[in-house]
Amino acid sequence: MKIVEYSWMKRTILLTGAAGFIGSHTALALVKEGDTVIGIDNLNDYYNPQWKKDNLKKLSTYQNFKFFESDICNFSQMEKIIKNSKFDAIIHLAARAGVRPSIEQPLLYQEVNVGGTLNLLELARQYNVKSFVFASSSSVYGNQEKIPFSETDPVNRPISPYAATKRAGELLCHTYSHLHHINCICLRFFTVYGPGGRPDMAPYLFTEAILKSKSINKFGDGSSERDYTYIDDIVAGVVAASHLKRPFEIINLGNNQPISLNDFIKLLEKITAKKMKIKQLPMQAGDVKRTYADISKAQKLLGYEPKTTFEEGLSKLVAWYSAERL
Repeated sequence: MKIVEYSWMKRTILLTGAAGFIGSHTALALVKEGDTVIGIDNLNDYYNPQWKKDNLKKLSTYQNFKFFESDICNFSQMEKIIKNSKFDAIIHLAARAGVRPSIEQPLLYQEVNVGGTLNLLELARQYNVKSFVFASSSSVYGNQEKIPFSETDPVNRPISPYAATKRAGELLCHTYSHLHHINCICLRFFTVYGPGGRPDMAPYLFTEAILKSKSINKFGDGSSERDYTYIDDIVAGVVAASHLKRPFEIINLGNNQPISLNDFIKLLEKITAKKMKIKQLPMQAGDVKRTYADISKAQKLLGYEPKTTFEEGLSKLVAWYSAERL
C-alpha cells in the first residue's frame, strides 16, 4: 500500500543548485507543474560554468522561474532572498560533489556541505519554512557488506570527507526537525546519470572516451558495482518528497539494479558499436565497492518506481552527447 500524504497545490519553492545537473532537471519539472521556483546557484567552476548557464537559459523561458547567482555559504545573501518571499519549501541540492576531490579539499567540503546546509536550515527556522528536502548520497553507506542498502542500516563509518559531510547534513536535518518542527526529508541519491550529466562521473566520462576514441582510466578489476539511477526517475522522487508531510525521513532513491563496471563497459561498447580503450589502475582511496538501493521505503512513501533501465538511460546519454558535445 502506498502512503499518499500530499496535495498538488501551487507552491513557491527555493531550489539550491538550480543550475546543476539534478537541480536544473528538478526546476524544469516543478515549473511545468505550475510551482514558482526561485533558483540559487553560485555557478562555481567544479565543471564548465557555461554548461550551467546553458541549463539556466532553458529555464529562463518560464515566467515562474527566477534565478539568483548566490552562495549558500553566505548567510546574509541567503537571508535577503528568503526573507523577501514566503516559501512553502526549500529543496536543497547545492553541494560540493565527488568523493575523490573531497579527499583533496576536505575543508571546502565541510564549509559548503555542512556550513551551507546549516545556513539554510537556520533560515528555514527563522522565516518559518516548514518543508525542507535535503540531497544526501549513497556514499554514506561506506563499504558495508550487507545488500541491498537500507535506510535502517548503520552509517557510522564513512570512507570519504564527502560521505561524512552528507551524513552530517542528515543529522542537522534531524536536529532541526526535532527542535523546530520543520519537515525534513533526506534523499540518498544513488549514482545519478543521463543527458546533461556531471562530466566527472563514469557515465559521462566513459561515453566521452568511447565516442572520441580516447583511453579511459579503469579503477580496479571491474567488479565494483553501482546502482545507476536515471535523472528522470530521481527528479520524480525529489518532487514527490517535496510534497511529503512527515517530521523526518531518510529515503533511498536508486534504481535497485546494480551494474558492474565490466558490464557497464560491455553495454557501452554494444550501444556505440565501438571498443573502449582502457588504462588499468588500482582502486582509488574513498571509492566504495558497491552501491545497491533498497527502494521499498520510497515506493511506500513516495509512490516511487524507477522506469528507465540502464540500457535505455545509457542510450539516451550517448544520443545526447553525440548531439550536444561531440
